[in-house]
Amino acid sequence: MKARKIEDNIYWMGSVDWDARLFDSLIPLPDGTSYNAYLIRGSEKTMLIDTVEPSVIHELMAQLESVEKVDYIVCLHAEQDHSGGIPQVLLRYPDAKVVVTPKAKGILMDLMTIPESAFMVVKDGEAICLGDKNVEFIHTPWVHWPETMVAYLRENKILFSCDFFGSHLATTDLYGVDEGRIYEAAKRYYAEIMMPFRSIIKKNLEKLKPYSIETIAPSHGPIHPKPAIIMEAHDQWVNSPPKNLVVLPYVSMHSSTQKMVHHLIASLVEKGVSVEPFNLTVTDIGKLAIALVDAATIVVGTPTVLAGPHPNVVYAACLANALRPKAKFLSIIGSYGWGGKTVETLAGMISNLKVEIIEPQLIKGTPSVSDFKALDGLAETIALKHKENGFI
Repeated sequence: MKARKIEDNIYWMGSVDWDARLFDSLIPLPDGTSYNAYLIRGSEKTMLIDTVEPSVIHELMAQLESVEKVDYIVCLHAEQDHSGGIPQVLLRYPDAKVVVTPKAKGILMDLMTIPESAFMVVKDGEAICLGDKNVEFIHTPWVHWPETMVAYLRENKILFSCDFFGSHLATTDLYGVDEGRIYEAAKRYYAEIMMPFRSIIKKNLEKLKPYSIETIAPSHGPIHPKPAIIMEAHDQWVNSPPKNLVVLPYVSMHSSTQKMVHHLIASLVEKGVSVEPFNLTVTDIGKLAIALVDAATIVVGTPTVLAGPHPNVVYAACLANALRPKAKFLSIIGSYGWGGKTVETLAGMISNLKVEIIEPQLIKGTPSVSDFKALDGLAETIALKHKENGFI
């Protein structure tokens, strides 16, 4: 794809990857992604903001063919999908300075083997003048690595936001036009990447409030022409209390756990509690992450496999522990044939979650009438706690 004009002397560059289905060998990409770089031509100097994933560097280099000189290569984030093309861009523009935060300098020297002499370190709030344009750098640590920053083009009021406000979405639209689609993609992105750093994200959102922002240009996904929408969404995901929602990831091998799950769902709904179940043998793990953003309660359903939880449930527990959602309560339901340590194993895997544990319900064999009554009691307890906390 050719470079695309955003405003006079400001261009989108990079690559739209329609076929990508896994990011960092970890994160599902049902809608592909994009690697966004931006070129700013000032009256005196030219600046390239970010590069691209190494596998698509040829696209960026083709877009730069008509650019005679680049004075600054800004690296907002040292991860390779942003920084991977820097060595090749430096080969074309050997006099360019790589603009980074102090922490990014060391990381890039390790990851990209860029010589120390190539760097220009900028302080928080420092600006670079390109002649008729001035670019200010705002340090935003843990969005989502410790060295990240964003760039603000003062004259055009454009925020180049790095991974902040981004989305994994491949589209021919330069600007986000389908607000519903953008919202879901951005929420998935936040859930999978930003949620573990929620308290620091909150501080970074506050840090950006004094700036007059008319456009947000992230490093992944389309540009936001209505920045208030995406900024308010992030504020809600970070600051709003959990919703009246139970997220229920589960696996069932011989239907016993499934019967328990279905009964608990019906009982919770009867008591005014919303439920989102996720059968972990077929679910999109990104959808689970999205649901965890809002969940007040997590209930894990699992059969016992070799004296412990099902491996898919172990993975989901590890994921939830890493993402650190703001859920307040957690319980476990499931079945076993002769014994095991399912509850103890799972409890040891969720140390990052600041939750109250509600008495687990594990049964032997297929559920009985008394087992279903116990599940009704669990539903009643969850509903009561939701009411006490103002979620209902």
